[in-house]
Amino acid sequence: MRIARFTTGDDPRFALVQQEGDRTFLAVLGGDPLSMPAMPTGERVELGDGVRLLAPVIPRSKIVAVGKNYADHAKEMGGEVPANPLLFFKPNTAVVGPDDPIVLPEFTREVSYEAELAVVISKVCKDVEPEHVRSYVLGYTVANDVTARDAQRTDGQWARAKGFDTSCPLGPWIDTDLDPEDVGVRSYVNGVLKQDGRTADMVFDVPFLVSYISRAMTLLPGDVILTGTPAGVGRIEHGDRVEVEVEGLGTLANPVFRRD
Repeated sequence: MRIARFTTGDDPRFALVQQEGDRTFLAVLGGDPLSMPAMPTGERVELGDGVRLLAPVIPRSKIVAVGKNYADHAKEMGGEVPANPLLFFKPNTAVVGPDDPIVLPEFTREVSYEAELAVVISKVCKDVEPEHVRSYVLGYTVANDVTARDAQRTDGQWARAKGFDTSCPLGPWIDTDLDPEDVGVRSYVNGVLKQDGRTADMVFDVPFLVSYISRAMTLLPGDVILTGTPAGVGRIEHGDRVEVEVEGLGTLANPVFRRD
């Protein structure tokens, strides 16, 4: 099952994504599936003109991200694989959806893309064992952990570098059936392949990460966990178009824009 969040110009609504040949329909749901059972209203709209997909979730409390979770990425960044997951936060104000612009802030001249698989939490999760994690996961979506590298180097803390507005594109929907154990994670800039990794190469897998994080902090419905990026990160500039793809889930595309 795929759950999308969309608008036709009015308030955001949720829907189940239905594919019929080369046409995509949204079966509208009543309410928010994070707080109530997903009940179709009977209304269907075709994805196309006048229908805009939004970020499939706006985290209620937090986005927890994992750094250096692929050995090849740790190496390219000049560091070692950490003994334990390296965690940091991104605020929910960083979230944007499909086709929304990544706006490069004035304080940075070196911004990178980072293709990632994201986990969406379904219910209150605290001190959960890895073997029980699946029952606390609503599903998975695609993420781009956009990073201001120069600020990351100079600040020490990563709040500005990782948390600026538009630095966390999510979408195009949440897939509740994806098996995250071994899927491709790729990025493209202007159609050119930049990253090509697999989740099987993660240092810490999804069940371990959710369990580890839940031992430090309570995860709430709608919280999002970014699971790390494979090697191949690089710079993006004004006018670029970044696409992030998770095999079996979908593709998230965003233009890049600088105001100054």
